[in-house]
Amino acid sequence: MYPQSAPDGPSVRGRDIRVDVAVIGGGVIGHGIAWEALQSGRSVALIDDAPGTGASWAAAGMLAPVSELHYQEEELLELMLHSSGLWPAFAAGLDSRGPAAGGTGTGYLTTSTLAVGADAADRRALADLRGVQQASGLTVEPLTVREARTREPLLSPGISCAFNIPADHQVDPRKLLVRIAESLPGSAVREPAAGLLWEEGRVSGVRLSGGNAVRAGETIVANGLGSAALDGLPARLKLPLRPVYGDILRLRVPGYLQPLLTSTVRGMVHGVPVYIVPRQDGTVVIGATQREDSLSGTGTADRGAGNAAPAHSGVSAGGVYQLLRDAQVLVPAVAELELLEATARARPGTPDNAPLLGRVAAADTGRDIAGLIIATGFFRHGVLLTPAAASICRQLMDGNADPRWAPFRPDRFSRRPATTADFVTIDPNKETA
Repeated sequence: MYPQSAPDGPSVRGRDIRVDVAVIGGGVIGHGIAWEALQSGRSVALIDDAPGTGASWAAAGMLAPVSELHYQEEELLELMLHSSGLWPAFAAGLDSRGPAAGGTGTGYLTTSTLAVGADAADRRALADLRGVQQASGLTVEPLTVREARTREPLLSPGISCAFNIPADHQVDPRKLLVRIAESLPGSAVREPAAGLLWEEGRVSGVRLSGGNAVRAGETIVANGLGSAALDGLPARLKLPLRPVYGDILRLRVPGYLQPLLTSTVRGMVHGVPVYIVPRQDGTVVIGATQREDSLSGTGTADRGAGNAAPAHSGVSAGGVYQLLRDAQVLVPAVAELELLEATARARPGTPDNAPLLGRVAAADTGRDIAGLIIATGFFRHGVLLTPAAASICRQLMDGNADPRWAPFRPDRFSRRPATTADFVTIDPNKETA
C-alpha cells in the first residue's frame, strides 16, 4: 500500500514554507516530477491531501508505445517512444536509491507483449494495425498460434492470431508510487492546493486550502482533473479536461496455475479490447473498460480542492462482466482465479488525447509566464509518460525548452474557446492502461 504513515514534509500549520519546487498532485506524474526535481538538487514539496489514491493507483502499468499507437496520433507516438526509452534508467535510478532495508522495487519488467485475436475479424483488425505500426517503423512480429501457445500454454487453442511486440513492457504502478514516495522523505504536504500565488507577474507558489502557502521558485500543476479548477490560473488559459472512467480488476492466481502468463496479453475479442497483465506476486490485472459516466451515485468523490468531476467512481457491473467474459475467451483459466478487487477511476482526457505539458504564455505579452509549468491531461498514458514528463519539466526549470514537445503546450487550446467539435471521439472499445 501507499505509505500513508510516512513522515510528512515541513508543517504548514500557522506559517508559510519555502521550497525550490512545489508540485501540485500526488499521482504518478507528480511523484515522478518531484523525484526528478530532487535529483537535480532542488528542494521539493509534493502537495496532495490523498497522494497515490487516484487513477495511478488503479492503472495496469503497461508501457506500450507500440500497442498504444492510434491513427492521427503521430506526434504523441514520438513522445511515447522517447519516454519508453527513458524507462530503464528511470527505474534503475529509483531501485538503486532505496532504503538500506525494506525498500520496494518498481516492478519494472522488460518482458514483451503478446497481441492476440479471438476471431477472423479480430485477426484482420490486428493485421491492419500492424501495417500502421510498421509504417511508423515499429516492430510487430507475427506468431503462429502454436508458437504463441508454446510461449503461453494457457492461451486458448481457439485464438485466431498472435503477434509479439518486443518493445512493450510493464511496471507495477502501485510499487512505483510507493518506491518514489520512499525516495522523497519529508517532501509531502498533505493538504489540498486551493490556487496559485502570484508576485510581480510570475507564479510564486501555492495557496493551500487551510490558508497558508508554499512559496516556490517553480510551481508545477500536475493534479489531473483538478488542474482546471485551481484558483489563480493565468488569464484566458483553457485546460479542457474531461473525466474518462474505466473499470479494472485484480485477481489472484492459485498456485496450481502459476504462472498464468509470463507476458502481458493484449487481446481483441469480437472487436472489443481486453488486456491481462501478470504480476510477480501471483496476481493479474484485467482491464479496462472506458466510459464517460461516473456512476457517482455509488462512487466516492475525489478528495481535495479543484476537482470538477469525481475521480473515483462506482464500478460498473456490466464492465466487470465484460472484462471477465472476454479475458476467459483468450485464457480460459481466468475462470479459476480469485477476484480480489474491482476498481474504477477517472483519467484526465483532452480534446486531442495528448497531454498538456509545458509552460504557458501570458495573454497580454505572449511571453512564457515565469514560475509555472503545467503537466496534466495524460489520459491513458500517464504511467508510460512519467519519465518524459519528469525530464521535460526538469529541462524547463533549467531554462531549456525542447522544440519537439511544443505541440503539447498547455496553452494550445487557449487561442479560441474549446468546443465539443474539438474533442476526439472516444471509442468505448479502445483499451486503456
